Amino acid sequence: MEPQAERGAARACERPPHSENGHVSIVRRIQWALLAVLAVLVAGSIGYFILGFSPLDAIYQTVTTITTVGFREVQPLNTAGKIFTIVLIITGVGTALYAFGVVLEALVEGHLRVHLERHRMQREIARMSGHAIVCGWGRVGRSVGGYLAGLGTQVVVVDRSPERVATVPAGMRSFTGDVTNDDVLREAGIMHAGSLIAAIDTDAENVYVTLSARALRPDLVIVARARTEASESKLLRAGATRVVNPQRIGGQRMAAAAKQPNVVEFLDVVMHDGSLEFRLEEVPVGPGSALTGQTLRDTELGGSTGALVLALRNPDGTFTTNPPLDTQIVAGSVLIAIGTEPQLAALRGAGQGSAG
Repeated sequence: MEPQAERGAARACERPPHSENGHVSIVRRIQWALLAVLAVLVAGSIGYFILGFSPLDAIYQTVTTITTVGFREVQPLNTAGKIFTIVLIITGVGTALYAFGVVLEALVEGHLRVHLERHRMQREIARMSGHAIVCGWGRVGRSVGGYLAGLGTQVVVVDRSPERVATVPAGMRSFTGDVTNDDVLREAGIMHAGSLIAAIDTDAENVYVTLSARALRPDLVIVARARTEASESKLLRAGATRVVNPQRIGGQRMAAAAKQPNVVEFLDVVMHDGSLEFRLEEVPVGPGSALTGQTLRDTELGGSTGALVLALRNPDGTFTTNPPLDTQIVAGSVLIAIGTEPQLAALRGAGQGSAG
């Protein structure tokens, strides 16, 4: 029997085209209504112009007719003019009333305000770069968004539930949308984002979002949530940079806290609490860095920056923990270091070099 996760992924990939949100629909209705009024005005003006009115008189007669203000005719109407005016009144007044009703509905129900707010949000997101997109504002999404915001990262939250979006803190950009839609991902600024976190409740939708995001941005860092172990390999094949299973990670942390409570507490304080001045950080080594080609002994990073290098990730993805002093640093390596913020800032500067 096909696994449940695969069936869910198949259903997600076969989903019908997404329907428009309510506020988008009402805006389009307003646009069509205003275009219809404009069309009636143009048709009426042309008609009166053909009947012998001057251009200004033709426009004036059309406006007074469809608005039913009751002014007299600019000039006497013959039989053809009277018939044309009757048709214009029937079509024009009906169109004007419809347009007025649509605009009034938008104002009363707040659709226009929502559209304007979303348009403002889009402009703000368009100016952002290197931000993180959090897909799904559940328990995992809220935890991720709060932590990233605490680090000073700009966050854009997208969730299909307006009630959840309403709970997003004011410091984060957020809007309602279905992130399995490529247009919504573009609206969230995926083309200039630094990372994307797929934290939706179902593995099928996380797979779908990962596929879409990877197709749009081959170089994007994508971290996906997995509820089951069977989904982890699918998310990796879909293009996720990292896959995290919160249940498994939570179980491992609980076991570690039972065996080594002080180690776990220290790591929690360094990574999440911020009450200690020391913190862990990864520092990439750019191609223009003065560190490139030197050994750890030659660079004397401990003396020059004060930061302690705990591990080194090689360009092939392997780790060298507690690297020996004769370890050579190459471009594309990542230094895992601990230190104070000034020490780590000095290390970042050394890693960037002339390329930064």
